[in-house]
Amino acid sequence: MLVPQTTRANGISPSIFNRLNLIMLMKIPQSLRFTKEHEWIAEVGPQRVRVGISDYAQHELGDVVFVDLPELGASVEAGLSMLSVESVKAVSDVYSPVTGKVVEVNPKLSGEPELVNSEPYDAGWMVVIEVRDEGIPSDLMSAAAYEEYLSELVK
Repeated sequence: MLVPQTTRANGISPSIFNRLNLIMLMKIPQSLRFTKEHEWIAEVGPQRVRVGISDYAQHELGDVVFVDLPELGASVEAGLSMLSVESVKAVSDVYSPVTGKVVEVNPKLSGEPELVNSEPYDAGWMVVIEVRDEGIPSDLMSAAAYEEYLSELVK
């Protein structure tokens, strides 16, 4: 699709128009919940969640070249950094969406960090966390709410 380099008649600049198109093309699995920092969680068992970053986040990062995963057994706290992702653009923190203990890390990421880009919701997952008694925070967004949140970000 060709996009003119000037502001469109509706007032949307080409870069915003392109980002809105990108959001519309991104897959956002309906079964996941999301944070405003673009992490996702999937419940994988009693008190256990799998965590990764969204398609939007991996796109913003660019090509991922290294993932610094936490140690097994590490305690993580909701809203605090639990690992970092290095891309060709920058090093970025990934925040834990829940409080608990890391019980599994994705072993594939040490040799294939690009899985975060190619399969952010599948083979590019990062950790599994055993959630503490306080459970999963209620402020996580549904897929529909996350898509709306992304649309608001680019305006």
